[in-house]
Amino acid sequence: MVGSSSSRSMPDAPPAAAGPPIPPAPDALTAPPLAGIRRLSALDAVRARIALAVDLGLLKPGERLPATDRIAEALDASEITVRRALVALCRDGILERRRGRTGGTLVAERPPRGAVAAVESYRAAAPDVHALIDRRLVLECGIAHLAAVRAPDEAAGRELERLVEEMEQAASWAEFHRWDERFHLAVAAATGLPSVAEPYGLALKELYRYYLPYPLAHLRESNAEHRALVEAVRRADPAAAAEVARRHVQTLHESMFMHLLGGS
Repeated sequence: MVGSSSSRSMPDAPPAAAGPPIPPAPDALTAPPLAGIRRLSALDAVRARIALAVDLGLLKPGERLPATDRIAEALDASEITVRRALVALCRDGILERRRGRTGGTLVAERPPRGAVAAVESYRAAAPDVHALIDRRLVLECGIAHLAAVRAPDEAAGRELERLVEEMEQAASWAEFHRWDERFHLAVAAATGLPSVAEPYGLALKELYRYYLPYPLAHLRESNAEHRALVEAVRRADPAAAAEVARRHVQTLHESMFMHLLGGS
């Protein structure tokens, strides 16, 4: 009977089986980047970065590459890895070796495009790079603001100016990159807060994994912003310092290789 059956108590339903935890949605400022290029060997990463720079016209036919030790420092690789990568790129026809006083390792006159398959890992990485740039943008604006508020002492101010001059006198993209990294870390150190400088250094290192050789003229244009940043910090103008930092980092969205790929 309907009446009698409805009066009986029903057993509790078994609890639903717990599924695997749902990971939080990735955040553009905290998501782990570089998944694709992390799978590359150190050798393939160096080959890919130089080959991509040639593909995009950042390294021109006939252009001489810097010394091996400078390339190794700029691309955060060992010298032996760079030597092996250059040998492989010569076999690929992208680079060539010349002897004599005007010799060295140069970009071939007619380098083939798409000869290094590992380049695709960098071509596919645009979303990761944009996320890294945004992370740096947040950190760098705050660092510039705080460095100006705290106004570095005379010695720290002179060191920032010295690094700007070193970049101005740099003889190659590899040498410029070395001073550029030291400059930005010095600005972070000027805040006097290791808790700020350390995560910024890590963010910078992650972004530098995508660093490609760039024409020295382009890099020297960016050095004008370094100089403006130093001036704003030394005159204790936090708003101006943060604005210079914003422009400096925001430009990366348009100047790094993701933008250039559209026309390649």
